[in-house]
Parts: sequence; structure tokens; C-alpha cells
Amino acid sequence: MAYKISSDCISCGACEAECPAGAISAGDDQYVIDADACTECGTCAGVCPVGAPAQD
Repeated sequence: MAYKISSDCISCGACEAECPAGAISAGDDQYVIDADACTECGTCAGVCPVGAPAQD
């Protein structure tokens, strides 16, 4: 089950920089995760200061 970024995202970019799969990119209002590229490693959740990424 891929990770998804909730509306709690503050667009700090910490998750994008740490994603080993390159599955995270800046969206219009917040960062988004490409579910097809996500390897479900959880790195994004570990570095997010507000806990926005979570398994969908």
C-alpha cells in the first residue's frame, strides 16, 4: 500500500529530498507521492515534521 501525503503537509520539502525512489514531487498546494513509484519504505514519514505522509 503506497504512502499518501495528507493535507497536513506544510510543503517543507523534507520528504522529497529523502525519498530513495524519487516518488515525491511538489504539487500545486502540497507535495504528492506517485503511488506507482512508491516502494513503501516509510522514509518520507520518518523525516516529515508534521507526519503528513501515511500509508494509504
